[in-house]
Amino acid sequence: MDLFQRCIDFTRADEVKALGLYPYFREIQENEGPVVSIEGRKVIMAGSNNYLGLTAHPRVRQAAIDAINKYGTGCSGSRYLTGTIDLHIRLEEALAKFLGYESCLLYSTGYQTALGVISGLVSKGDYVISDKENHACIINGAMLAKGGFAEFVRYKHNDIEDLEKTLKRIPDSAGKLIVTDGVFSVSGEVVELPGIIEMAEKYGARVLVDDAHATGVIGEGGRGTASLYNLTHKTDLTMGTFSKSFASLGGFVAGPERVINYLKHHSPALIFSASPTPASCAAALVALEILQEQPELVTKLISNSDKMRKGFAELGFNVYHSPTGIVPIIVGDVDTALIFWRKLYDKGVFVNAFVPPGVPPNMSMMRTSYMASHEDEHLEKILEVFAEVGKELGLIS
Repeated sequence: MDLFQRCIDFTRADEVKALGLYPYFREIQENEGPVVSIEGRKVIMAGSNNYLGLTAHPRVRQAAIDAINKYGTGCSGSRYLTGTIDLHIRLEEALAKFLGYESCLLYSTGYQTALGVISGLVSKGDYVISDKENHACIINGAMLAKGGFAEFVRYKHNDIEDLEKTLKRIPDSAGKLIVTDGVFSVSGEVVELPGIIEMAEKYGARVLVDDAHATGVIGEGGRGTASLYNLTHKTDLTMGTFSKSFASLGGFVAGPERVINYLKHHSPALIFSASPTPASCAAALVALEILQEQPELVTKLISNSDKMRKGFAELGFNVYHSPTGIVPIIVGDVDTALIFWRKLYDKGVFVNAFVPPGVPPNMSMMRTSYMASHEDEHLEKILEVFAEVGKELGLIS
């Protein structure tokens, strides 16, 4: 069979586009934070991961411009060779101090961080133990490690009892890495980290938490999941991304100096990739500075998100509840979700439509997320439009 035949046979996206219901790859022409320009008109953005609203912050923009003026547009090499500049070191040191770890290492993307850390640490005979609802980057990082003859096992979502059953089946002599999202990206749920730490200590495992949707969102001053539970001292490694709260692009892992040093010399995703650009590092560094100067941004983000959770529930929608910036509304089947998305969009509100296989069957959702820069007028408009569309489609009365 011709390898390309499956590509030719894939027509589902074209069919949805023909119906005018395709919610993906929409072109954003201007981004001002809570309001963006898409296809020539202004819409309220309720689907961005720009949690602190810093992508349009003047200081962040200027830092990126200044970095380009000083260093150029790229580093032209990997961190391992000619691609390290002083901005990389400054950002690593600032992040390690902020998060409460000995050391930190930057990667070029958040996705690449998971691949690089997991496959860099785990080798033949070791085990990666993963929550079943972890982000794709963790799953693919574990699969990459499996290609190096490590073992990959999964436990039921946020189920500490099943985690223990899984750990019991693993030989005591094997190296064990438990990997979990801190905040699960679809539902916004927070991991049961205390139970995971307890199991790790009991069975001799190490713990890696992905705080992509947690840094800048939960914990003391936005320091993430381990901080939320006061368990930074017991959480071996925390990784994250700059593409959300830090208004940039790139990723990081923080942990013990000896482990970070090992990854510098054993992580192919780091050694064989071009390093994060000067503009990306400068923007992330200033975003971190602003977060530390203005921890009230975290308070505003959660206040906005709580307002929306309460508002959607009062309207009668089926809402996931969590203490994060993610507020999903369950609408049911795929067709309803796509129609719901289109009607919201036509009325000036942009959200993310999550459908299978990204969510279970009949659990399609409008996955909304909020920013510290959303004002009450934006939030009220979103609720108003959701109410109109929800009633029109018979999801609420």
